[in-house]
Amino acid sequence: MKEPFKADLQAIQRRARDKMDEGAVTGAYKADREQVIAVLNEVLATEIVCTMRYRNHHYMASGAFAEPIAAEFLVHANEEQGHADLVSKRITQLGGVPNWSPEGLLTRSHAPYVNGENLQQMIRENLVAERVAVQTYSEIVRWLANDDPTTRRIMEELLSVEEEHADDLANMLETVGSGTR
Repeated sequence: MKEPFKADLQAIQRRARDKMDEGAVTGAYKADREQVIAVLNEVLATEIVCTMRYRNHHYMASGAFAEPIAAEFLVHANEEQGHADLVSKRITQLGGVPNWSPEGLLTRSHAPYVNGENLQQMIRENLVAERVAVQTYSEIVRWLANDDPTTRRIMEELLSVEEEHADDLANMLETVGSGTR
């Protein structure tokens, strides 16, 4: 049988006062904060690149099926922007600086930026990027394990949306007649 929960509240309160300048990071935080911030800045770059690609595809989409697909591209772009904001907030909570600099953006991003010449290619390029995000975010979730549960939950939330995006895009490919997944 599990022991009842006991905490030394006086010691916890004393440490909280002694290290107030560390913000959300307490002694319970087990991850390497600098490594987590570095990884989150890569995730941030990925989300920024995906936002830009989706927005560009929203405006460039043309053809028989373009209107509903372009609208979905815009929805995805807005969700990716929300991810970038969420990741930026977490980076600052950990005492880091979110890297929004355009310099080196593509080298920090996990996903490539490819325009695509037609609607089908645009869908494919977005699907490739989403599949890359799903794979790398899954690996980040496993890497974080229990060392940083808050960041892990954020990454799990992002992963869930990226999986939805990948599913949407696979369905779009069928709509435009590729017949392949």
